[in-house]
Amino acid sequence: MPRLAAVDAQWFWMSAKIPNDQFLIYAFDGDSPIGPDLLAGLRTRAAACEDLTLRVVDDCALRYPRWESGPVLPEQIVVHPDGGSWPECLDAVAGLADHQLDPRAAAWRLHLFGPITGAPTGHVTVTVAVLQMLHSLADGTRSAKLGGWLFGREEPIEPLPAPSRGSRVLRGIRAARAQRELKADIDAGRVTAPPQPRPPLLTNTAPSGPRRLRFLVTDRAALSGVSTVTVGALLAIGAALAEHLRQRGVDPAGLAAEAPMANPWIRESRNHFRSVGIDLYPDEPIALRAERILAQFRAAGIRGEHPAAEASAAASATVPAALLRWGVGKFDAGARSPAVTGNTVVSSVNRGPADLRLGTAPVVLTAGFPALSPMMGLTHGVYGIGDTIVVAVHASDAVMTEAQLDDYVAALQRAIGTRGAH
Repeated sequence: MPRLAAVDAQWFWMSAKIPNDQFLIYAFDGDSPIGPDLLAGLRTRAAACEDLTLRVVDDCALRYPRWESGPVLPEQIVVHPDGGSWPECLDAVAGLADHQLDPRAAAWRLHLFGPITGAPTGHVTVTVAVLQMLHSLADGTRSAKLGGWLFGREEPIEPLPAPSRGSRVLRGIRAARAQRELKADIDAGRVTAPPQPRPPLLTNTAPSGPRRLRFLVTDRAALSGVSTVTVGALLAIGAALAEHLRQRGVDPAGLAAEAPMANPWIRESRNHFRSVGIDLYPDEPIALRAERILAQFRAAGIRGEHPAAEASAAASATVPAALLRWGVGKFDAGARSPAVTGNTVVSSVNRGPADLRLGTAPVVLTAGFPALSPMMGLTHGVYGIGDTIVVAVHASDAVMTEAQLDDYVAALQRAIGTRGAH
């Protein structure tokens, strides 16, 4: 089995400092019987996908960890049979972040909750499936494909090539040359410079106390009326968060979001994205805000297509395992940075058509929640399946009390124009 690519190994080692498991949430229509046949079917689906048979073996400090294939274990599917209300289910799902995976045993775990009442779907009951996954196994795009496979989609998961380390010296030289070219292109106005880091706000407070989830459910048209779904979500988040900050005596003029963006070159690692800073311009008219936000994404896309971006990633892939391990070990999760890329995270993932099933029950929504980190006490996720969009809010009590969170979600609801928040 191949060794982890450098970026995937970094996610693996960093998980000991900052928990980074992903949680993909799916709600299915009705009260699906969670019996032996359903569980056996899920294990069979998982066993037929190589990625879902993997675990991490890290047995040599001088080398990168390696993937090892094995059987799908019974304990990888956990049934939570007590049911309950939608808010109770969300509280239980938020609590799963306190129980991170052991990468040496398995790279994923599936939690099944049901029957759940009061979901924002119009259905009497739903069954909720939460796919917990190592970040080192997949980023948002690839994890959506793995979730799709597990719940019946027949699209095969494309295999990844073994990481090509290449020559450290040659790749370093190419990266240095490409960076000089990028600087020349920026100076000449052919490429827009990335935004500068900005001071942290209270949303960048380190998480402590309870962590809470809230979901806003809407349709694609409600967010894409001005621009794209992602831009529409950023418009609403910028407006609601600016209102919240003003109420707490904070000037939101420089408010910005950190947004993951897929890399445009050929994927050679399981995590194939970079984070970009997006200014939200909360004081500008909505049409101008939409134009400026979209322009920043386009500029980030052009920078990503510049040879410097791929050359830099290729050079990073040649870092010796011992050096990268040492660097991660020196990371101080308690240190405070004077500058940040964004004041909240907004991750946006389209999980495809609404063709997934749990047994015979069709999917009715999908969601998730980006992890909190020492410099990020408030995150957002935007998740689509079919025409249903969920905007998720994940907040630490250190940033927003429960009452403040509910007020913020109400402001976000008004900004989106949805019919209800849950």
